[in-house]
Amino acid sequence: MKLSSVAAAVLCAGLLSGAAGAQSVAFSFDDGPSLAETPRLSPQQRNQAMLDALAKHKVKAALFVTAGNGADKSAGHALARAWGEAGHAIGNHTMTHPDLDSAKLTLAQYQQEVMDCDKIIATLPGYQKWFRYTYLREGNTPEKRDGMRAFLAAQGYRNAYVSLDTSDWRLDDHLTELLAKNSKADLAPLKKVYLAHVRQRALAYRALSQRLQGRDIAQVMLMHHNLINALFLDDVIGMFKDMGWTIVSPAKAFEDLVYQLAPQRAAPGQSLLLSMSRSLGVDQFDGWERLVDDGDADIASLKAQGY
Repeated sequence: MKLSSVAAAVLCAGLLSGAAGAQSVAFSFDDGPSLAETPRLSPQQRNQAMLDALAKHKVKAALFVTAGNGADKSAGHALARAWGEAGHAIGNHTMTHPDLDSAKLTLAQYQQEVMDCDKIIATLPGYQKWFRYTYLREGNTPEKRDGMRAFLAAQGYRNAYVSLDTSDWRLDDHLTELLAKNSKADLAPLKKVYLAHVRQRALAYRALSQRLQGRDIAQVMLMHHNLINALFLDDVIGMFKDMGWTIVSPAKAFEDLVYQLAPQRAAPGQSLLLSMSRSLGVDQFDGWERLVDDGDADIASLKAQGY
């Protein structure tokens, strides 16, 4: 499969530009706000902890709302509103988080999910016509893929691509399991592994962007509105600053021409960079296994330590 003509132009622009300054990253969070109960922190406390960490570091991020997780109720809607009032962008992540790759889901049903979520978030401060695919999957058939792209264009939505994918959700699952067994468990080992996981992904995707584009692109990082980030987001942001990365808003990152890409060979559930790689026929490269293992190596490391 070949890249689209727009994608080819973007590649040429990237290769001609060379290394383009310091590496930048934008923070974005999916699936929030959730009203589900978790150990240690209430939904309100989780939401506030994340907002406090972002405010401390003067970071503007994006929250991609899955309305059925809580924003369709007054308590959850207030949590989402707090993000917009703090200056963060609010995007659409469907109503109930279905999988467009599922043979049981029609394109029309998925499009209705987008419109139903839009009705709930459209009045929030910070609302943007940004859509992020659930599971980062753009459809199991060309008809779904192309039909959804045409639908988003007609509705004035941009595809809010992810370039730097993390498996924070998997480590969050491990965290909640750990605390369910021992509510007073020492979380220092898990925090260390989590920070190492995010760092490894960041460096690997930076290397992949340099390989594919010949430069550092503005990375858009996917994380989730969950307990692990409520506890450790301050540390994650501090780590990127220590690495010398510049933190920018998602709107600024999306100005990078790479986000005009429309890969013909999507990497289901993975980053734009992996889709670009597949479209160019580069299916495997040094370190690719760690980008698609959903945190298996990191969880194995924790289990080896007794966590």
